[in-house]
Formats: sequence, C-alpha cells, structure tokens
Amino acid sequence: MEEYIAGKHSVLEAIRSGRTIHKIWIADNAQKHYVQPIMAEAKANGILVQTAARRKLDQLVPNVQNQGVVAQIAAYDYASVDDILDLAARKGQAPLIVILDEIEDPHNLGAILRTADCTGVHGIIIPKRRAVGLTATVSKISAGAVEYVPVAKVTNLVQTIEELKERGVWVAGADGSAEQTVFEADLTMPLAIVIGNESKGIGRLVREHCDFLIKLPMLGSISSLNASVAASVLMYEALRQRIGQLSSG
Repeated sequence: MEEYIAGKHSVLEAIRSGRTIHKIWIADNAQKHYVQPIMAEAKANGILVQTAARRKLDQLVPNVQNQGVVAQIAAYDYASVDDILDLAARKGQAPLIVILDEIEDPHNLGAILRTADCTGVHGIIIPKRRAVGLTATVSKISAGAVEYVPVAKVTNLVQTIEELKERGVWVAGADGSAEQTVFEADLTMPLAIVIGNESKGIGRLVREHCDFLIKLPMLGSISSLNASVAASVLMYEALRQRIGQLSSG
C-alpha cells in the first residue's frame, strides 16, 4: 500500500528519517530556491524526482496545500505500545505518552504530533475506530514530526490504559471537571495524558479508568481550548516539571 505526503517540511523530514520514498513530484512552476534542498536530499538518497503540472499535484493530494511538492511513500508503519515504552527505556526516561480519545480533526493530530516531538513525548496512542489516522494532511500540519514520534493504533483504549497501569504508568485525564489544575499535579512519574474528543471530551469509560484528572485553569469568558492547544499546554507543563527534576537531581 502506498500513500502521499505533501509540503516542503513533510517531504524533507521523510527523506531524512529514512522513510521509503518511491517518487517525488515537483511542480514545474515551483521556485528553485524553495525546492532545491529537497532535490539535493533526494539525489543524495537516490530518490526519483520528476516535474509535473501543479494540477497533477493537486489531484494527488486533494484538499492539502502541497506547496508544489508531493512524495509517494510506503504506508506508515504504526508503532506498538511496547515500542513506545521501549523508546523511553532506551533513553533512560520515565515514559511520557499522549492518548487521544477519538480526535477527529487531522489538523489537531498534526499539531499534537509537532508539539509532542518538541517536548520529548515518547509516543502517541490513538484508537482504530472513530478517530483520524496518519494522513497527508496530518503529515503536512506536523511539519514532518510524524516521522519521529511513534504512533500506536489500538483496538480498545480502556484495555490499553489498564495495560499501561499494570506496567507502572499513571494515567491522567484532561477534563474540565477535575479538582486540580495541571500546575498542581505531579507529572514527573511515568505518565500517559488523555486528551478527549474535540466536542465531547473524554469518554465516560476512559475517564473512569484514569488514575486522576487534571484541568487547565480558565479565567476568561470562553470555557474550553482547542484540543491541540490544550494538549500543547499539558505537554509543555510535563516537560517543565521533568527538566526541573533532572536539574535538581
């Protein structure tokens, strides 16, 4: 199975990460200084590059701003939960995982992946059903972070949460009904943070299986944040606490 990714950053990071790329198309009217880094990386890695009308590129990845660059790649290999935990162990770090409960907007998933890469998150877990997967839009929005952050797709989130807890990972649900804010909670332990659906939040069963709930303080007239924005704040607070722990230890 083959897929397509689009945009300068997505394609560059796909090449640099070693992903199998079958072909790259460059729009015949693309600015040379813009696509030159891609052409150089492709040549160094023996990847076929062809020019094509921008209309063809638009057809390959409809509804995605391709910036005049499209690549045909092997389908994404989803990670396993074991892969994520093993990555944390290899780095000698307490696991930091983000669980997404039915996130449907590819822009949210892409933005979450980008922040996850910046904050050292070891992996993201998504459900197989009723949720967006790794698509060309997700890759584009993530600015290539999809190539570096492991994503596991699981059949049952509740079962996965219980398995994580059995392996020493605490599970915190982001929920507006929580009594403590994220700034009051200890996020330095082995941790998985659950982010809920854009409109419904965390599902009831998932919420009931969390070890504790955390919320972001809201002082204005609007009562909630976009899912990717909320996730970013939570990930950066976890990073802040962990950096402090490392520097003091």
